[in-house]
Amino acid sequence: MIMIEIGETKHRLNYNMCTRNRNFLLLCFFVCQFICSHTPYTSNTTGVVYQTIEKSAIEILHPNKSTVWTISEPASIAWKTSNIDSKKSIRFFLARDDMVVQELGTFKNTFTADGINLAKNISSGDTYQVVGIELFPDNKYQVAKFATPYFSIRNEEGDARRNASKYGNGQQNIAEIAEPPHRQSFEGRKISYTKELVFEDEKISIDIWDHGRQDNDIVSIYLNGETIISKHLLTYRKKHITIRLDPSKSNDLFLYAHNLGKVPPNTVSIKITDGKTTEDIVLNSDLKSCEAVLIKIKK
Repeated sequence: MIMIEIGETKHRLNYNMCTRNRNFLLLCFFVCQFICSHTPYTSNTTGVVYQTIEKSAIEILHPNKSTVWTISEPASIAWKTSNIDSKKSIRFFLARDDMVVQELGTFKNTFTADGINLAKNISSGDTYQVVGIELFPDNKYQVAKFATPYFSIRNEEGDARRNASKYGNGQQNIAEIAEPPHRQSFEGRKISYTKELVFEDEKISIDIWDHGRQDNDIVSIYLNGETIISKHLLTYRKKHITIRLDPSKSNDLFLYAHNLGKVPPNTVSIKITDGKTTEDIVLNSDLKSCEAVLIKIKK
């Protein structure tokens, strides 16, 4: 008999078995002994460190649940992050009742943003939130997002105007009845414009893909009210199309969400180029609102 010791356990090996079987068992014992003596195997802490993928994170510190913003004064945002470089950018939105009402801006990851002007048409309320989204994350399988607790906004002038309109002499403001310069809604959803793009060629190429984590977002893309991408399931694989713009006007291109996926709102990365100029943008959409851009041809 041969005694082989692995760790605290002793094993008997029959010396009389055939040479081939004995050699095979010896090899197995030696392999097991090597594995058990290897540090990442014996030290769970070390093993976990080898496999950990650092995730990015955002936490908005201000506004918080005790904050009251007033429309007449510039707003500010304070936040902290984990594993997001200071050269990266974070995009912030103002939401009410889970619907985006204003884009607050895109800022470098410097932990504060001041002098943010709030839209004059925002009404007073106590169910506002600021939502922050990491742009172009290093880990494409995970994007950092954060939504604050509900806080309050006060707009005394806006409330007074609404009351005067409701109980006044019935005269209409000319600005209120003027036709809006761009599409303001689509199928009951509010459209907000985030940027104006200018290209030299009316023929452009568009690529779209999921911005951040794949969570079964289904979206359509509309150009001037017509579908150019219909009910597309977003993945990291880019969807490519080529279209022609109308050179005689501003072309509105907007994102339309058909569901909310697992992490609303639906967020899409879009690359637009005419071969000379390239623009990379990010659009969001939920079931109540759509983000859009205006595209013009340089004359």
